[in-house]
Amino acid sequence: MADPARAAKLADRIKVVVAQALERRIKDPRLGFVTLTDARVTNDLQHATLYYTVFGDEAQQADTKAALESARGILRAEVGKNITVRLTPTLEFVPDEIPVNASHLEELIRAAKARDAELEALKKGATYAGDADPYRRDEDFDEDDADEETPAGSDAK
Repeated sequence: MADPARAAKLADRIKVVVAQALERRIKDPRLGFVTLTDARVTNDLQHATLYYTVFGDEAQQADTKAALESARGILRAEVGKNITVRLTPTLEFVPDEIPVNASHLEELIRAAKARDAELEALKKGATYAGDADPYRRDEDFDEDDADEETPAGSDAK
């Protein structure tokens, strides 16, 4: 087992090598505007997972996924030439969902801000349902109210 620091360094190197190979070596017309966002390698250095995003619609994303799957062997060979490990790790390409999740969170934040603005507007024109200060004060409390609140037959001390 390799230490996690070595696995992280290897993952970064694999990401760079694959990105350069995609730019220079792979000439597949299905390959769209793809960006490698992250790479992770298992601690035994046998498997590498590469996360990518594609700029475009669903059809371009599907075409890019097919192009990456078909070029996996060439990319693995490039990785094997450019890194110094005993065994070349297998490559797995996974679409990165972080941009989709981030845009969803931004939409939720926008909706929350809009609701906050609506509540603030309603709050400015609102008045109290009862008195402005609904709590009883000591000066408002007189002896007649004290007799009514004490139950009959109990000792008020």
